[in-house]
Amino acid sequence: MSGETAGAARVGLIGYGLAGSAFHAPLIATTPGLRLAAVVTANPERREQLAREHPGARAVDTPELLLADPEGLDLVVIASPNRTHAPLARAALRAGLATVVDKPLAGTAAEALELCRLADSRGVLLSVFQNRRWDGDFLTASRLVRGGALGRVHRFESRFERFRPKPKPGWRELADPAEAGGTLYDLGSHLVDQALTLFGPVETVYAEVDVRRDGAVVDDDAFLALTHASGTRSHLWTSALTPLTGPRLRVLGDTAGYVKAGMDPQEADLRAGLRPGNDRPWGADLPERYGTLGTDESAISLPTDPGDYPAFYAGIAAALASPGTPPPVDPYDAVAALTVLEAARASAATGTTVRLA
Repeated sequence: MSGETAGAARVGLIGYGLAGSAFHAPLIATTPGLRLAAVVTANPERREQLAREHPGARAVDTPELLLADPEGLDLVVIASPNRTHAPLARAALRAGLATVVDKPLAGTAAEALELCRLADSRGVLLSVFQNRRWDGDFLTASRLVRGGALGRVHRFESRFERFRPKPKPGWRELADPAEAGGTLYDLGSHLVDQALTLFGPVETVYAEVDVRRDGAVVDDDAFLALTHASGTRSHLWTSALTPLTGPRLRVLGDTAGYVKAGMDPQEADLRAGLRPGNDRPWGADLPERYGTLGTDESAISLPTDPGDYPAFYAGIAAALASPGTPPPVDPYDAVAALTVLEAARASAATGTTVRLA
């Protein structure tokens, strides 16, 4: 399966670090209707990597050079450090280019809202790469919740936990708030997006956000308690200091529950160089990692729905091909998620519950 077909939308990718090289470039290159045309990276080693992995894409030194020729592109994907997301998205939208931004869309909800309104005023597509909406465990939980298999859901528990007791070099560990580093904005962006996607708007936010590791200067351990307008409560954990991780998901209803351990395999597969369309089924979970559905008295092992990160760029391709087709992730969803994350910071700083509505 390849996106390199005649008439495919030409994609310029800004950034070829982990996000660009392991997630965006492979998914773009294997999506029908898209062609990876150019990648911005000035790093010599990453340029060599690009030449090996995507020989049809040209390397560009700077985002400014890429955006200087908007007629040569149909879509810009921004996978650079968080502090650059808003200014680069603003420049791409002003150039009239459809734009995808890795999460978080911006450093603040106000900046994200500004970008959404700019895209609307220009009539240009804007979307956010919230790939974990297509994790197999979340797809399974969504199907169970929306199909009524759990009854009325009163609690949603979700975790992205790791054990990295020593901070790693890089912008995510920098103290400057403009970097939007730390685990709350990194993995917390996914957790909050999933909760909002499944259970809707949030009325109150309580959070505990800490710096736990020796030498760390940004948050590395966080807990959020959200009360949705629907009445469901979401409890969300993200941490870099978890030697024994909890369940990835636990969803509790008044007739049944669903519990799932282990991470979706797609990130590990992409990092390992595997690609959608290879011989093995993409996004398939291991049977020993299937979740449990039911009650303590009556429970079954439930096969995990296949994960489907390729669905995001398939949705982008469809939106580009048919103007008016909504993108796979509404950018205003990012505004809502950032509003919750900002409330979480305020809650943690004051030790109070913050009311949003």
